[in-house]
Amino acid sequence: MAMIQRPKGTADMLPAQAYKWHTVEKLASDTAEMFGFKEIRVPTFEDTALFIRSVGETTDVVQKEMFTVSATGDDTFTLRPEGTAGVMRAVVENGLLNEAFPQKLYYITSCFRHENVQKGRLREFHQFGCEMVGSADARADADVISLAKNLMDRVGLRDIKLNINSIGCPTCRAKYQQALRDYFAPHRETLCDTCKERLEKNPMRLLDCKSPICRGIAKDAPLIVDYLCEECDAHFKALQKYLSLMNIDFEINPRIVRGLDYYTRTVFEFIAEGIGAQSTVCGGGRYDGLLNELCGKQVPALGFGMGLERLLLTMEQQNCDFMEQKTCDIYIASMGQAAAEKAMGLAMELRDEGFYAEYDLMGRGIKPQMKYADKIGSKFVLVIGDSELESGDAKLKNMATGEQVPVKLDGKFVENFSNELMKYMFKDIDGELESLMGKE
Repeated sequence: MAMIQRPKGTADMLPAQAYKWHTVEKLASDTAEMFGFKEIRVPTFEDTALFIRSVGETTDVVQKEMFTVSATGDDTFTLRPEGTAGVMRAVVENGLLNEAFPQKLYYITSCFRHENVQKGRLREFHQFGCEMVGSADARADADVISLAKNLMDRVGLRDIKLNINSIGCPTCRAKYQQALRDYFAPHRETLCDTCKERLEKNPMRLLDCKSPICRGIAKDAPLIVDYLCEECDAHFKALQKYLSLMNIDFEINPRIVRGLDYYTRTVFEFIAEGIGAQSTVCGGGRYDGLLNELCGKQVPALGFGMGLERLLLTMEQQNCDFMEQKTCDIYIASMGQAAAEKAMGLAMELRDEGFYAEYDLMGRGIKPQMKYADKIGSKFVLVIGDSELESGDAKLKNMATGEQVPVKLDGKFVENFSNELMKYMFKDIDGELESLMGKE
């Protein structure tokens, strides 16, 4: 019988890699909360119309990449291709627009796009995202950007470049789109079929086309910064001022348009050097018209999405530090039925106090148990047999040094073990410990 394998473009997270994911997830949530953002969780799938209306009918995401299924009747649902649309739907539906502004929300979630699978790009991927609702001030843009940078600094990334641009508002963008139509019109027959369609509906999408031919044509296209209205220009200059005040280096890249239609004014990307073609670790911007599109209320909003697979890939390539894997504190080896029952009882006492304790569940002999304890990296091993049960005394073995200390199997066992574990944890910082205790 042929073995069923995982779908193309998905990945299994095995226990051996879990500590890396725990590192970035904890640092991401801690950083977001430090900036005043609160966690939100929304459904994995939404009404397909939500993404068509918000992401944009002419985007690659809607035209080529969505996983859409039919439910009972005529309804269709789509696995979320990105996080913002669902969060904004939840903001509207749950009355958060009636709460105090700004509303600050973050999420760590899975997303789904039917893309060409390559390094750093999967069909099921994970995002850390932050969304801020209610502020039109450029300081909000700078604050959101600084949150993303703060996280990348905390995980230890190097050689990360921030690129910013403004794609204006609907007023100034209309003039820019006409300039793009005029520029691309003579090249119409050379464009890919998708871009031929976009030329009339949304010419800015041509700047985001992945076709080498279309990219070549687009390299001399007009720049949006030359068409910004007075208000958009002032907002963009204010953003640059605030980023400079925060000591955040940036480059203006007038070619950034982002791949989703809901963006307005500020767009930005953090680019990692040396991870191949998929070098954008984080991207985002302002989408002041999105809530108006969803509920008819003109409420400004902005945010970003950070791909966790790409973040982890970059951290691995740059040899960043991860949290240490959790290892067993104590393995209780036993010989005989009575000792096995005692081992079970001690393990439960230890676990009740928060220790990672294990005991034999396989009916192994004492030597295989010791080998298993070593394989799982247990810090200590306690061996219990008939003689230990009779005397009430046993030996606690430090697996790193081989040192053995006597312990009582009485009501103070957990307390005594805790003391030995503390010594083990502080073995490499004795000098600092003595200093804290006021010793010379």
